[in-house]
Amino acid sequence: MIKKRQFMQCFKALAFILWALTASLSIAQTKSLVMASTTSTEQTGLFRVLLPEFKKATGIDVKVVAVGTGQAIDMGRRGDADVLFVHDQAAEEQLVAAGFATARFPVMYNDFVLIGPISDPAQVKGNDIAQAFQKLTASNPKFISRGDNSGTHSAERRFWKTAGVDMAAGKPAFANYQACGCGMGPALNMAASAQAYVLADRGSWLAFKNRADLAIVVQGDVQLSNQYGVLVINPARHPQTRIVEAQKFVDWVTSPAGQGVIGAYKINGEQLFFPNARR
Repeated sequence: MIKKRQFMQCFKALAFILWALTASLSIAQTKSLVMASTTSTEQTGLFRVLLPEFKKATGIDVKVVAVGTGQAIDMGRRGDADVLFVHDQAAEEQLVAAGFATARFPVMYNDFVLIGPISDPAQVKGNDIAQAFQKLTASNPKFISRGDNSGTHSAERRFWKTAGVDMAAGKPAFANYQACGCGMGPALNMAASAQAYVLADRGSWLAFKNRADLAIVVQGDVQLSNQYGVLVINPARHPQTRIVEAQKFVDWVTSPAGQGVIGAYKINGEQLFFPNARR
């Protein structure tokens, strides 16, 4: 009886050791990466269809940190992410030039649109963004700015400058200009509530449901083009970078398979992003 009990205890102990070893091996084999990306790619739902397909193809999990492009680039500079998926080409190229990223790859594009009340009190409707921003400055309507150093905020600052308004010092363009320091979704919600103008990427606008009496008032200007890029963080700067997994993501998302998923993603029949990786 004692020998049998001892045998069972040894058997249970051995079974536990085997289970622990198997679990440890499974954890060790789990591949993952951290991607810092924009709120627009996250909030539009693109990643809900893109990332499962990537995992199916590679077995790699992706943890997304969705912030403004400026914050995402700062994360890359600090080594807090393995790959960036952002939309401020000038800032992306500066990151590569400074040696914090190995290279930048174009992946997709859409465009920015100026949203405003259907009544359009500033009379900006058309396809000239510089002229529209000049009219906004002159008429002092309510305007919500991201104000968060995101790709959209950077584009907004470029448009103000084109219109002859220098926002570099952080001063508001006019009395009813409000910077929320928030993501695209909250900015659109504030604009809907206040019946204000706001600059948005088209994908976020198409995914936005709380439109109230807002509509697109300016679109079609070539300056409104919105290009997205992917970048692998340089392991020479940050040795902890999961370089293999990050490069696999870049290779896949710019491949016909990844580009096909991006091109097929639609909301209410409308395509949000247009793949344009050069391969």
